[in-house]
Amino acid sequence: MITGIVVALPEELGTLTTKKIVKGQCAFIADKLLVAYSGAGPENAQSASELLVAKGVTQLISWGSAAALDASLRPGDLTLADTLIDADDTEISIDSDSDWYRHSKHLLSQSVAVHTGRLAESKSLVSSSQDKARLQSITDAVALDMESVAIAKVAARHALPFLAIRAIVDPADMDLPGAIGYSLNDQGDVMLGRLLLFLALHPLELPGLIKLGIYFNAARSTLKRVADQLDSLINFNHSNTTTL
Repeated sequence: MITGIVVALPEELGTLTTKKIVKGQCAFIADKLLVAYSGAGPENAQSASELLVAKGVTQLISWGSAAALDASLRPGDLTLADTLIDADDTEISIDSDSDWYRHSKHLLSQSVAVHTGRLAESKSLVSSSQDKARLQSITDAVALDMESVAIAKVAARHALPFLAIRAIVDPADMDLPGAIGYSLNDQGDVMLGRLLLFLALHPLELPGLIKLGIYFNAARSTLKRVADQLDSLINFNHSNTTTL
């Protein structure tokens, strides 16, 4: 059994491995653990997922960070989605009654608090707390990301087990600094030159960026704790019917 993990950002990749993986490609980081560095967005995530399937993976994980839509979630909180909802408001079920899902929830709960619920898809960056509140009212989701739904759809097409493991960065009431949207390119990468130019023109943005950096580090810390348990998580025997 080979597990495939899709990560969108280099900082998220760093919570799993120090190995350098070229964007759009994949590499084994452990025996039977194949990681694809997709880049941001659903199209990149879909391509990376299909690449993993072509390489023979038998289960897929969406790994990385998310934005909170539920006001109770704080930076560093871990979400394990039990349902997904895409940008067209179509629900995609995760088999939360499966042995793997229940095993994963039980295992991860030993080291972090695990929050379940709906994970919504956005095809672009959601920057404002107003937009987050609007999406929460439409989707009833607890969190939001750009890649998990695309990965889940590939898993469903190939009848593969799927998990979405996401740590919260920005809380629901946070407006992202304008520097973030300005500095992103079409692939979702932060362009340092654009970021520095924006900060030079808008120096009052710096405290917001520092706060966001602190929040992102909290999410990375959570993902690193989860990564320490990956061996037990991915080597679960799907034929095991023991109730946890």
